Amino acid sequence: MKEPVGKHLCSQPINPGFSQKNYPVTILLIDDRPLVGEVLRRKLGSEKDIEFFYCSNPVQAIPMALECEPTVILLDLVMPEIDGLMLLRFLRAHPKTQEIPVLVLSTEEQVSLKGEAFAAGASDYLIKFPDPIELIARIRYHSKAYINFLKQQEAYQELQLLHENLEQRVEERTKELRQTVENLQNTQTQLIHAEKMSALGQLVAGIAHEINNPLQFIAGNITHARQYTQDLLALVELYQRSKGDPGPEVKAFVQEIDWEFICEDLPNLMSSLQVGVDRIQEISNDMRNFSRMDQGRRIKVDIHEGIESSLVILQHRLKAHQIQVVKDYGNLPEIECCIGQLNQVFINLIGNAIDALEMGNSPASESGDSSGRSPEISLAPRVPTICIHTEIQNDSLVIQITDNGPGIPAEIQSRLFEPFFTTKPMGKGTGLGLSISYQIIVEKHQGLFTCNSSQGEGTEFKIVLPLHLDVTAEGGEGDSDSVTIPLQRENRDPPTSAVENWATA
Repeated sequence: MKEPVGKHLCSQPINPGFSQKNYPVTILLIDDRPLVGEVLRRKLGSEKDIEFFYCSNPVQAIPMALECEPTVILLDLVMPEIDGLMLLRFLRAHPKTQEIPVLVLSTEEQVSLKGEAFAAGASDYLIKFPDPIELIARIRYHSKAYINFLKQQEAYQELQLLHENLEQRVEERTKELRQTVENLQNTQTQLIHAEKMSALGQLVAGIAHEINNPLQFIAGNITHARQYTQDLLALVELYQRSKGDPGPEVKAFVQEIDWEFICEDLPNLMSSLQVGVDRIQEISNDMRNFSRMDQGRRIKVDIHEGIESSLVILQHRLKAHQIQVVKDYGNLPEIECCIGQLNQVFINLIGNAIDALEMGNSPASESGDSSGRSPEISLAPRVPTICIHTEIQNDSLVIQITDNGPGIPAEIQSRLFEPFFTTKPMGKGTGLGLSISYQIIVEKHQGLFTCNSSQGEGTEFKIVLPLHLDVTAEGGEGDSDSVTIPLQRENRDPPTSAVENWATA
C-alpha cells in the first residue's frame, strides 16, 4: 500500500523568526449528500478552532477550495456527476490544491479501492462514518503537516528574497570595490608616472642649468675675444706698415704660420664659435621649457612649440634610426592647456612611433613577412617616417601623429589604453605611457584620444583638443592666467642621449 502523501509533510519545526502568519484548521467536505455534511458538522461542532465548509456539487469543488483555502479536504469517493478518484486527480493536478491533504471517505473497504485512492494522491482513507475522536485526530494531524508545509514555503520564499537582496548587495559592494581598485590603479599609475616625469624634469633642468653656466661664460667672452683679436690684427698690420722691412727671421716665421690665411680665417672662426654657442643656448632653453611641468595651472601656448621641444629631446633617436619627420602644421591659435602634461603625451607618442619603426626595420622583421605585405612590396625600400599633422576642425584642435611601421594587431587595439599593458619586450616599457596620455587628453583636457592602426600599414594616434576648456570640469580648477612661453622652433641636436632614454622608457 502506498504511504499517505500528506505524511511526508511533517518535518522540523519552522523557525518562528520567519513567518508570523496564523493558519487556522479549515475543513472542506465534498459530498453529494447534504445529510453527510450535517452529520460531520455536528461531530466537529465542539472544536472551536476548526472552520468547516461544505460543497455538495463536485463541479464547484476546486473553485471553492481556492476560495476557502482548506488545510484538509474530506472527499467522498462515490459521487454521481464526477467520480471521487477523478476529482482527486484534478485536485492533485491543480497547482493551488496539489499539496492540500485529501482524506477519502468511503463505505467500501476493499484493498484494491484503497490502493487506487492512494495512487491517485489521497493522503488518508477513512470508512464512513469514523469515530469523532479518530476523525478529529486525523484532521489535526494532516492540517498540522500542511500548515508546517505552508510555513516552510513562506520561509523558503523569505530566504530566497534575503538571498536575492544579499546577492544584490554583494554585487553592489563588488562594483564599489572594483571601482576602488581601478581608482587605486589609476592613482598608482599617475604617481609612478608623475614621479618619473618629475625626475626627468629635474634631470633636464639640471643638465640645462649645468650647460648654461659655462655657456654664459663663453658667450660673454666671445664678444671681447673677437674684439681683442681684431685689435691685435690691426696692431700687427700697423706695425708692419711702420717698421719697414722686417728681418729674415720674421719673414720666415710669417711664411711658416701662413699669416695671410690666419688674418682671413680667424674672424670666420670666431663667428663659427658664436653660432655654436647660440645653438647650445637654444637647446638649453628648450630643455628648460620642457622641464616646466605647470601641472597646477593652465597657460596659453602654441602647441607647435611643445611638439618641437619634444622632437628636440628625441632627436638623437630619430637620427640614430634615420627616421624622417614630416611636419604638416596648420595655422593654429594659442590655447590654454597644461603644456608640461601635453609634452608628456608628445614624448610618449613620438617615442612609441620610434620604437615601432625600430622594430619594423630590425633584421628579424625584414627577413620575415610578418607585416602581411607581399614580397614585391616588402623588397622595396621604405623610408621610416613619422608624420605630424595639425589643423582646426569644428572649433577643435586636431593633432595626428602617424608612422609607417608594422602596425598594431587588431586583437590588442582595445587594450592599448589599459594601465600596465604593453607589447614591448620585458624591460623595454612599463605600459604606462598610453594610459597616462589618455588621462591627460580625455580627463584633464576634455579631449578625445583614439588610435587607428592596420597591420602592415602603420599606426595613427589622433588627439582632439577643445579650443575652449570648461573651467568647471575636472582638472580645470587651476589658475588660467594667460601666459605665453617663448620657445624656439628649429630642429636641433639633443644635448645628451641620457635625456632621451629617460623620456621614452
